[in-house]
Amino acid sequence: MQKHHNVTGFVLAGGKSSRMGTDKAFLALNGRTLVEQVKSVLEQVCRKALILGPHRLYGRLGECCEDVYPDCGPLGGIHAALLKSATPYSLITAVDTPFVSAEFFNYMIDRALNSSALVTAPRIGGVVQPACALFSRSFLPLAEAALKSGKYKVEPTFPRGQTLLLTEEDLAQFAKPGEMFENLNTPEDFERAQKRASGRQP
Repeated sequence: MQKHHNVTGFVLAGGKSSRMGTDKAFLALNGRTLVEQVKSVLEQVCRKALILGPHRLYGRLGECCEDVYPDCGPLGGIHAALLKSATPYSLITAVDTPFVSAEFFNYMIDRALNSSALVTAPRIGGVVQPACALFSRSFLPLAEAALKSGKYKVEPTFPRGQTLLLTEEDLAQFAKPGEMFENLNTPEDFERAQKRASGRQP
């Protein structure tokens, strides 16, 4: 697996996990917490991988990066990552997407680096996945401006003409796109994920 030394990986943790009832970053699949699982996949393709979230919660699992603009959702994490990153590109993915593969990340990085896009992200069923995307450092001022103006949704900050959206056909070579980005928001979601991870569910 190719390691891209111009890309830093970030696991987007630190969410409220209100529907799960507990911090889903610490839920375990096949003996590893979600944050450890996703971080290990990022480490296969990135120069290094950090955790976006409070050091007091995740510091024992690796280097952490805390929001400059707290309580602003994923956009606050993306902004913090780009501010912290020492590389031109940052690959940021949510902690609750444990079925995204290193092969897919490698493909997404290659597509991004061969384009002039500031953002590269998958689009599944017409829905963009902004919490699994590759960002150029040049996206930082756009994130900063949105946060300062109180606009916290990620996708509306994507610049027209400089956003590369990967299609379901692009993703199909790696897995069923809907399964790859099945977020784990509730105990029922996590139960399905456990069955998938153990091979009890096709």
